[in-house]
Amino acid sequence: MPLLLFLCAAVSILTTIGIVVTLLTETYHFFREIPIFEFLTGRKWSPLIPPVSYGILPLLSGTLLITVIACVVAIPIGLASAIYLSEYAPSSVRRVVKPILEVLAGVPTIVYGYFALTLVTPLLREIFPQMGVFNALSAGIVVGIMIIPMVCSLSEDAMSAVPRSLRDGAYALGATRLEVALRIVVPAAFSGIVASAVLAFSRAIGETMIVTVAAGSTPKLTANPLESIQTMTAYIVQVSLGDTPRGSLEYGSIFAVGMTLFVITFLLNILAQYVARRFREEY
Repeated sequence: MPLLLFLCAAVSILTTIGIVVTLLTETYHFFREIPIFEFLTGRKWSPLIPPVSYGILPLLSGTLLITVIACVVAIPIGLASAIYLSEYAPSSVRRVVKPILEVLAGVPTIVYGYFALTLVTPLLREIFPQMGVFNALSAGIVVGIMIIPMVCSLSEDAMSAVPRSLRDGAYALGATRLEVALRIVVPAAFSGIVASAVLAFSRAIGETMIVTVAAGSTPKLTANPLESIQTMTAYIVQVSLGDTPRGSLEYGSIFAVGMTLFVITFLLNILAQYVARRFREEY
């Protein structure tokens, strides 16, 4: 039995090693043809249409634009929801509201994509007539809606772990419920809240189907959320449809972009773990 359990645990490790080896191997072949400095600093991404160019900055800017919009939506709403569930909601309400909120995490992302394209975008175009059908704002908002349950659930768990004695002491000193929530509970649960925000940021960076459907496929170095952009994940989907010959530069660019995405999310996960350890309160 111990051997069986060890083999089960080893599956995830071996899978991770296989993914990293594959990415490194194909990325190495790609960078034998394209200088890494040109890849990281180039301002034009056009690997499929001559004249070809392999500067990843347009894809990176599109990815960060979507992610920032998503976090602006998800973090305040998720944190406010967590404060309500932890400090205000009766237990009967919490048992109903929290599972309903977490249902959002089970909705397929392709459904979110068409929700953004067919409902959110038309509503936004009533406000911004110059907005295109495919745009970063609509996709970012819906990605934010998708990651609200992650922020809310992790933050609420961190707040629930704060001892009741800290709340009771604050109430005894005359603090209101809002003051207890904002000045006692949130600072005490700060490490868990920040970790949830960083993990949500990482989740938004890796989102694929919403941005593929709603954000467009125009790699553009822009900060205008009303324009069509392309993210790193959307490019991988575009080139992975089966028309790109194996071994070509276009094929290798998939793994170079994937490796860039892997490094970013890996660093964000390390940051989340560091923050959780650095600011953890022991009670």
